[in-house]
Amino acid sequence: MKKLRVRSYALLGLLTLLLLPWIFFLAVLLITTQSVQLGTDRQHSYMIVIPHVAAFAGLLLAFFLVGIRLRRLLLAPLEKLSAASRQIAEGDWDVRLTPSAIREIADVQAGFEAMASGLADSHRKQAELEEQRRFVIAAVAHDLRTPLFALRGYLDGLEQGIARTPEQAAKYVAVCKAKSAQLDRLVEDLFAFAKLDVMDEAAADTLRTADLRAIARQSIDSVMPQASAKRIEIAADCDDADGVAVLADAHMLERAIINLLDNAVRHTPAQGRIEVSCRREGDRVVFAVRDTGDGFAHDELTRVFEPLFRGEQSRNRATGGAGLGLAIAQRIIRRHGGELAASNRPEGGAVVTGWLPAADPAAG
Repeated sequence: MKKLRVRSYALLGLLTLLLLPWIFFLAVLLITTQSVQLGTDRQHSYMIVIPHVAAFAGLLLAFFLVGIRLRRLLLAPLEKLSAASRQIAEGDWDVRLTPSAIREIADVQAGFEAMASGLADSHRKQAELEEQRRFVIAAVAHDLRTPLFALRGYLDGLEQGIARTPEQAAKYVAVCKAKSAQLDRLVEDLFAFAKLDVMDEAAADTLRTADLRAIARQSIDSVMPQASAKRIEIAADCDDADGVAVLADAHMLERAIINLLDNAVRHTPAQGRIEVSCRREGDRVVFAVRDTGDGFAHDELTRVFEPLFRGEQSRNRATGGAGLGLAIAQRIIRRHGGELAASNRPEGGAVVTGWLPAADPAAG
């Protein structure tokens, strides 16, 4: 049914108040005098009083009908809106309002329901983030205990003189350094994850035109010591700088690429190979990191970017990660308007591909 505005209903109510008394008056006059003309004969004066009484009754009936209609169309929806607001204040987000026939009130109801839906989604997301944050802190705290206990044990051994030879002492020191590096990586990942969680997604003032090829080379240089220790070759194949220009926070984007490369190095066997490529496709810059490791298990492909997810086979705590690297990389790429995806190579090995919106290299 077509909705009318308040002024339309006001005009209809006014017409009812004006016409209904006259209708009653004329109807009763016609019944009592068999004519609609007012007589002047006193003998029939009582017949003139009755139509006036009927007109008054018609006016009262008009007021009653208009009042009932006004309550149903105007006051009842407002009362339901008031009750719904109290319902939301009590934490019940399931708000259902009966559509109003008045267009203005229907618009207010639609806006109120949209607001309630937005608040419910926000509340749900906030609860999920809070639950995720607690889970991350608990899991990382658990992961911190292992290197801490090992570090304390080896330091106690050095203090108590258990390492009696220089070779044993050097071994203990090397283990302590490795555990310290693991602790540093865990703390850094936790800090980066927490920082991304509270970053303003609209912080566009930190984005500048950046060369993805240069960022990829810097990222490769950062993981080269770990790759060299395992005799892993890292090859880069990128288009020219103008072709792979992106609008990005260069520091954060480098962190994302480093995380992808670090993940590939940790899961690629000795003397393996990692390939990094980036090229422009239309209005996007597409990049990929391929390794020659065991790849992802089939049931891991949809979960590899979840915080703290580690597969039971190749991607587990034995590799020294906290399970935050890929999650951090995905959040950074998404903050830049792109996306990441994981897959496996037909010949074996994992592939993490992603894309970013291309930027005009001439823009600042």
